[in-house]
Amino acid sequence: MEPQSQNLKTIPLLSLGRFHISEEYGFLLPNPLKELPDHYRPWMEIANKLPHLIESHQLQAQVDKMPLLTCQFLQSYREQRLAHLVLSFITMGYVWQKGETQPKEVLPRNLALPFVEVSRNLGIPPILVHADLVLTNWTTRDPERPLEIRNLDVIFSFPGEESLRGFILVTVLVEKAAVPGIKALVQAVNAILQPSQNSLLQALQRLRLCIQDITRTLGQMHDYVDPDIFYAVIRIFLSGWKDNPAMPVGLIYEGVSPEPLKYSGGSAAQSTVLHAFDEFLGICHSKESADFLHRMREYMPPSHKAFIEEIHSTPSLRDHILSSGNGQLLTAYNQCVEALAELRSYHITVVTKYLITAATKAKGRRPNYVPGPPLALEERGTGRSTF
Repeated sequence: MEPQSQNLKTIPLLSLGRFHISEEYGFLLPNPLKELPDHYRPWMEIANKLPHLIESHQLQAQVDKMPLLTCQFLQSYREQRLAHLVLSFITMGYVWQKGETQPKEVLPRNLALPFVEVSRNLGIPPILVHADLVLTNWTTRDPERPLEIRNLDVIFSFPGEESLRGFILVTVLVEKAAVPGIKALVQAVNAILQPSQNSLLQALQRLRLCIQDITRTLGQMHDYVDPDIFYAVIRIFLSGWKDNPAMPVGLIYEGVSPEPLKYSGGSAAQSTVLHAFDEFLGICHSKESADFLHRMREYMPPSHKAFIEEIHSTPSLRDHILSSGNGQLLTAYNQCVEALAELRSYHITVVTKYLITAATKAKGRRPNYVPGPPLALEERGTGRSTF
């Protein structure tokens, strides 16, 4: 056993700072910017009026008149993240302004070129991703007050505003609720690398409590998001152009590629949180689910994806606990897995309400919403995952 112990000590300890993960906010971008340099005012003017421009069918005309701007005046990582958020919102509105029956199949070069440029700089695809919609799209009304939904707001929006606001901000709170679990995970990995059963036990107990808190936080979705509005109005703007019957060949990014490009829409599977917990606890998924989840990692900021890969490369928690013969550790591990299973079961309950039940209701009527429910996405997630 001694040689193995020495090998473990040569592996560098895990830390959040190495992966640009905040000790206070986790995977959320701390205090996101709300303004770009003045050079980018044409983008900001459109993005700030997006719901109105989409509902009045003026967005496509406004974008077509937009000047072609270079990304060279984006000075910092935070400015690049805001630029990606702005351009992704404009892109989704532009493509889906008239709904799934008349999607735009060509993204004009004045939007496509800077969007692809900033996407390449950040290492994420040129489409709206979880890192935009949630991680970069939040602000506090009063920085001195705690992070709760009454003290939060979104920076940019689509039609379906109050329900969309609720959907985004509850997800922000889920990400914030995950922070103690991410810290516990780091503590646990290091308790294996520099063996300490007491530290590992404490970390597993904290992780279980955190996963249970995430489940409770997710429950706020019922208070702030109307299922009919989410299904009929919001989902279309989170939809991508990969495996989507409404856009079977994908989207042409003018000036970037003569061939259409295909990207998945936004998905909760693009959040790093559950990927990290899965890798740490050694959770194995069916091949279809595993393939989808691994593909979703390409939609994360590279440092977040690297964090998951780092956890994967550390010694197996399950093997460590089984070989330790410690009953308390075994119980604590099993409780973490049970809590994670309960979280996923609850998530399925939420999806049933907002997707399956809402789809059934939508078939019976044509709501007076813009632009109408996306039938091509019926009973599938916006990332095209099956129920």
